[in-house]
Amino acid sequence: MSLPPSSPLTRLRQTVLPILMGPPVLAFLPAITLGAFWLWGEAALVITSLGLPLLFAFVGAFDERARAPSVPRDGVTGLLLRDGFEAALERVYAETSRSGLRSACFVLELDDFRDLEERHGQAAADQVALQTGERIGAALRGTDTVARIGDSRFAICLTPVRQLDLELCIQLAGRMQSAVEDPISVDASTIYMSCSIGLCLRSRAPGPGAGAWFEAASAALSEAQANGPSGIRVYSAETHRRSRARHDLQDEAAAALENGQIQPWYQPQISTDTGKITGFEALARWTHPVHGMIPTGQFLPALEEAGLMQRLGEVILYNALTALKAWDSAGADVPRVGVNFSTDELRNPALVERIRWELDRFDLTADRLSVEILETVMSSDPDDTIARNIAGLAGLGCRIDLDDFGTGHASLASIQRFEVSRIKIDRSFVMKADRDPEQQKLIAAILTMAERLELETLAEGVETVGEHALLAQLGCDHVQGFGIGRPMPFDRTLDWISAHRAKLRDAPRIGDKTG
Repeated sequence: MSLPPSSPLTRLRQTVLPILMGPPVLAFLPAITLGAFWLWGEAALVITSLGLPLLFAFVGAFDERARAPSVPRDGVTGLLLRDGFEAALERVYAETSRSGLRSACFVLELDDFRDLEERHGQAAADQVALQTGERIGAALRGTDTVARIGDSRFAICLTPVRQLDLELCIQLAGRMQSAVEDPISVDASTIYMSCSIGLCLRSRAPGPGAGAWFEAASAALSEAQANGPSGIRVYSAETHRRSRARHDLQDEAAAALENGQIQPWYQPQISTDTGKITGFEALARWTHPVHGMIPTGQFLPALEEAGLMQRLGEVILYNALTALKAWDSAGADVPRVGVNFSTDELRNPALVERIRWELDRFDLTADRLSVEILETVMSSDPDDTIARNIAGLAGLGCRIDLDDFGTGHASLASIQRFEVSRIKIDRSFVMKADRDPEQQKLIAAILTMAERLELETLAEGVETVGEHALLAQLGCDHVQGFGIGRPMPFDRTLDWISAHRAKLRDAPRIGDKTG
């Protein structure tokens, strides 16, 4: 029977128990028993022999729960929580410091756990977490410590031993990973999960204290995740440097997004038939005041890790619609602007209403906004929220562009289902197509399919006159790339538009016999 913490009996137990269980009392127990017998005879001996155990039982000396404070545990998996793990790690750290024994700390995280929650629901996510905890425990010894320190994150600390090296730790990480990645059956469906693991040996901890040891394992996990799903990384001094650089980049990128350093640059798209401008694509660019242009391959992942992709989308959309109004005011005939929508944005249930509100605010019709969605999003069985948002944006009147076509293997059914207006042929098909007959066959097949489905086509990455001419000859509707125009800040677009118009006016006309 458990007693409330503030009850008199609990307070009595907390006061008396440490005294009774202390070394002095335990050392004098035989003397107390013999003294009772010498003073009062056999009756006193019997009373003392029976009474002392009863007294110990009354104050809870035989109850492990009374002697040790209760440790909170996760309600789903029954594992320790973060506080309990940190206490256990402190004990192991102290023991290894004192004895010279060896240990290691592991941090394991399930990849794409949020996608699992959104697609299959919380009950399925809990079942996966439960089985993950059980599988980790089964791969370890019973004395090792396992904890759930986040929705999808688990921490492991090995009981100190005499022999433990890097190779053994990597083998153990591989065993845990293999166990966790076995398929899981949930509600008559099979779920496949992957996990990433970071680890740090006690001997490689970068600083004093268990906290530095744990942070090192967490840094190794971050590096494993940065290199793709299902990775394993070991902490080293170089890991610390790279981890610090990533965190610094995240902080700088977040600040740059708010202070206006990250802005859209605009790349023109033209018709292969008339040569006229058919739109601009808004592309995020970061102009750093000291380091100049920061590659998108560096700052976009940093913003994604910081959870700022929706904020980036808001900034790009606002500036793109502002640019449309400015082009209209300047008399530039720019039919539409294309904006890339990240998966995070497409998961926002309020997305369609936000786009409607933005278009109304700028007094623009929906057909002037092209919503660019990666083919990989459509080809990976998008969840209900993403599907509703794509359909809602199409219903609003926005044009839906399927970006990087040919890289994600979207089905024809999904193209029709989401009312795609135009497919953008990936630059990998376009590169050197004028000199490669096999590339030409692929492009021709894509264009034939698009024509039958009554879809417009745009080829990305057009860099040479030969590629441009071939695409026009094969029937591609629009082209975009360095050969047409590089991405440029808004203040340069008006000059580019004027120069392009002049080039079209000066182009020779077939049948012109002047001169």
